[in-house]
Amino acid sequence: MRALYELGAAELAPMLERREVSAEQLARACLERIAEREPVVHAFAHMDPERALAGARALDRAAARGPLHALPVGVKDIIDTFDYPTEHGSPIYAGNRPAADAPCVALARAAGALALGKTVTTEFATFPPGPTTNPHNPAHTPGGSSSGSAAAVADRMLPLAFGTQTGGSIIRPAAFCGIVGYKPSFGLLPRVGVKAISDSLDTVGVFARSVEDAALFAAALSRREALRIPRELRAPRVGLCLTPQWPAAQPETQKLFEDIGGHLARSGARVTRVALPPEFDALADLHATIWDFEIARCLADEHLRHRDRLREPLRGQLARGWAVSADAYDAAQRTVRSCRHKLADALRDCDALVVPAAPGEAPAGLGSTGDSVFNRMWTLLHAPCVCVPVGRGPLGLPLAVQVVGRIGEDARALACAHWIQLSEARRF
Repeated sequence: MRALYELGAAELAPMLERREVSAEQLARACLERIAEREPVVHAFAHMDPERALAGARALDRAAARGPLHALPVGVKDIIDTFDYPTEHGSPIYAGNRPAADAPCVALARAAGALALGKTVTTEFATFPPGPTTNPHNPAHTPGGSSSGSAAAVADRMLPLAFGTQTGGSIIRPAAFCGIVGYKPSFGLLPRVGVKAISDSLDTVGVFARSVEDAALFAAALSRREALRIPRELRAPRVGLCLTPQWPAAQPETQKLFEDIGGHLARSGARVTRVALPPEFDALADLHATIWDFEIARCLADEHLRHRDRLREPLRGQLARGWAVSADAYDAAQRTVRSCRHKLADALRDCDALVVPAAPGEAPAGLGSTGDSVFNRMWTLLHAPCVCVPVGRGPLGLPLAVQVVGRIGEDARALACAHWIQLSEARRF
């Protein structure tokens, strides 16, 4: 029999609802796993085992609140919590104690979840990394900026965790750590109470070990039952798209995309090759223009009053952002809005696109969180994205694909990603 901490959210939820497993039993199992692995993985910024156990016992005494009853959840440390510090990965906010939960956390608790602790983020969810390591090999990066959340879920410390994405901060760490990351359509989950670094890009999302688990979590948070994976699944219509960023693909990703179309077709999917319109070629560069402009304004106080406490390359990014003109920013946004309208046409004959999730395996070293080159365009387009793990590369580290849907059609993207995950599980 598998240990409780090995089980996914969809497996645990009915057991907890029927009281076959208590909230305290599950919390203890997760805390024991954390105690064993945290000295290597360093996934948590803040953890209080006694507080967590007290919360679990309170859940055991009460009636089940909702579909997340007693499921332990990690919260990225740029998301406000009333019972743990929120320090944004920065010494500027050391000891910062918010008065209230961010709405996404409050919604999780309202659905019965147990906030087990705060997970490590890079500095202000940007580039300077935290101490977290990749649970598959601690000499390699876990990705970022949602490094702690991805590593904790991958290492079986938690079944679920919150992340955020402005460039590639959900999909890339999910790919490097070999788990599912779901970045919803822009605005599907509330961003209030989350440290802003880009008004038009910041997106709250989730990590889990299966698409089914991610869909369960997101459905409970958004009160959209349609996000749950349906019992009857049909083989999807998949558009295989290498994207304009394909030259950045490492050999292991190139080999993956040579093989995956044939495998999906043999499994029953209808697979076509999709080329994006030429206008999409500029989107990766436009992402930099828009984010630099917006982060300079979102972190204006920190830049003006605490510049000496910011690390590079964040300090340099803020300086670049102040140099971006409003005219350049407005022109970039006009191009992006046009491309958002054209995305539906690109997906005209498909349920979703299958595109690279990351250049390749997680790079060696902890001085960088890797390259978000395959993620930035989709964040800019506000499309739903799901990272699906698909085996391992030559170093034995995880590989993944990214499933991209139409803006607002998250349920279809999740169902397609779930079908692909089941198909890939049969292959490996």
